[in-house]
Amino acid sequence: MLTKLPNLLTLLRIGAVPVLILFLREREYAVAVAIFVGAGITDGLDGWIAKKFNCVTRLGSILDPIADKVLIVSTYVVLVLLGDLPFWLLLLIVFRDLGIIGGYLILDTLHDSVPLHPSFLSKVNTLLQIILVAVVLIDRAGWVHLPWLNEFLIVLVGLTTLISGIHYGYLWFIRGVDFDDPVGS
Repeated sequence: MLTKLPNLLTLLRIGAVPVLILFLREREYAVAVAIFVGAGITDGLDGWIAKKFNCVTRLGSILDPIADKVLIVSTYVVLVLLGDLPFWLLLLIVFRDLGIIGGYLILDTLHDSVPLHPSFLSKVNTLLQIILVAVVLIDRAGWVHLPWLNEFLIVLVGLTTLISGIHYGYLWFIRGVDFDDPVGS
């Protein structure tokens, strides 16, 4: 049972997304904060369990990043529709992710099998995207109002999204990455 727990937690995270969207649509930001934080906890927990108890699966390695993207992109879409985040930021995030997926598929086609290791910049970008959502939700819930922090994080997420997307393009298509070297990615 323990070997299946990480994948179950990942599926639970995916299942939480429509619930989060419904509460955001109703502008129930306090509940949305709880769901978003709960999803974040399951993300950390599933990875920890999989590594700690040596139950990493191919399914999990595919589902986990999909769950993360579904959660983040869905949340950004709704926050843009509600007027809580700018549309340009959503466009930047979505097209960066599409560029990464497209680039990966091209390389995987050309080189048989290409391991996908997120770069350090990509990990920082994802963390900042999550922090921005949490700060916006907390602000809209009325718990803490720091509009300057929202604006700062919007610019920072925009910059790290752009820079990490360019970084992948550089590594994959200009420099040419050694696909056996996770540091190079």
